[in-house]
Amino acid sequence: MTYAFAGALTGLVRGRFGRRGFRAVSGRHRLQLPSRLRTDRAYDAVGIAERHGPGVMALLPRAGCVLTGAGCWWWIVPPHSDVGVDWPAPAVYAVGAMVTGPPGRRTGPTGSAEPDVVHWPDDGEPYTHPLLLHIAVCAAAGVSPAWPCDDRLRRA
Repeated sequence: MTYAFAGALTGLVRGRFGRRGFRAVSGRHRLQLPSRLRTDRAYDAVGIAERHGPGVMALLPRAGCVLTGAGCWWWIVPPHSDVGVDWPAPAVYAVGAMVTGPPGRRTGPTGSAEPDVVHWPDDGEPYTHPLLLHIAVCAAAGVSPAWPCDDRLRRA
């Protein structure tokens, strides 16, 4: 089975394909990017407890947009950044950036939710590289990164 096919199966099981928009489900909401970073691209999020956030941030050579809310720091990552990666227990992977907790502070005349920003990317690119983030999160958790095994590599 190829990784592309495995990723497609993961998306089908999670209901990513054919879904239009996101609905809040019992205390869940979509973590919104700040209005100056909004894109039409999809994104997921990786959260870790606030107390571990600065340590993870210090290990990253470059971070994208990092938001705070519900006691976590949330790194914005490209969709499907969980395929083939075992995120350690302290981390929370949020498909479609659907998180539990309050949506953030209310600002503006329309009452739109704007999350608190921990880190603003210098280049305006909202994504943090997921593999580098995975290594940093594993280091903060005190575990070794887990990578998928590929039988083709063992036969060589």
